Amino acid sequence: MRKLLALLLPFAAVFATAQEITVAAAADMSAALPQLVEAYTKITGQTVKLSFGASGNLTNQIRNGAPFDVFFSADEEYPQQLIAEGLASKDTLHRYAVGRLVLWVPADSPLDLSKLGMQALLDPSVKKISIANPATAPYGRAAAAALRHFEIYDRVSSRLVLGENVSQAAQFVESGNAQAALIALSHALAPAMKGKGRYWTVPLDAYPTLNQAAVVLSKSKQQDAARRFLDFLRSPEATSLLTTYGFSLPAEKHSNGERVK
Repeated sequence: MRKLLALLLPFAAVFATAQEITVAAAADMSAALPQLVEAYTKITGQTVKLSFGASGNLTNQIRNGAPFDVFFSADEEYPQQLIAEGLASKDTLHRYAVGRLVLWVPADSPLDLSKLGMQALLDPSVKKISIANPATAPYGRAAAAALRHFEIYDRVSSRLVLGENVSQAAQFVESGNAQAALIALSHALAPAMKGKGRYWTVPLDAYPTLNQAAVVLSKSKQQDAARRFLDFLRSPEATSLLTTYGFSLPAEKHSNGERVK
């Protein structure tokens, strides 16, 4: 924290009179981003309002004129679409992390995930499996792709429960409305769920890479403040916090030797 304070002190005067900026963010950032904002606001005086949802839904809200300043997407294709449509600034596009998908079950589940992996979903005790809606949520698409990769999608599709976003999918299993879920690693590591269950990390080759990117929106009336907030997300302290929530950094080598580009 001391290093973070030292980093931000030079910007404090700049933000003393800055107005609030509004950040639309993918639901998998719902635990990490508030912590980053808290530290940022404490020193700079810059207030940041957060609005979480499925990346696809947030993209449509932006197209319909939602007054956001910055957009954090779980799939970089959405910011790229907005850039192509003139709704976001190309020079601000920043791939801030690579997300990971996990299979999560409650602590009292009899399933041995380390032994069964994805095949655990075929167990008769699993009546409902929650995932994010693939139509609008990148983690939902990743979940569906992983189920197909392991050739069990057709066998479990009737038991899928769709959350509006990956946070809601996590809530379904945490509340007992599902016996298993395919969710973001960041949720499995969040205080709200950590210790309440067990997870198995889905292999990277089982689903499309979750390249996550942020961008400043063209209609933002707080361009300078929005850009400075994104600059902060590039700092070592900010990226360190993201890794504690299970995010990989772009171009980082995983333990299995695979390189994320």
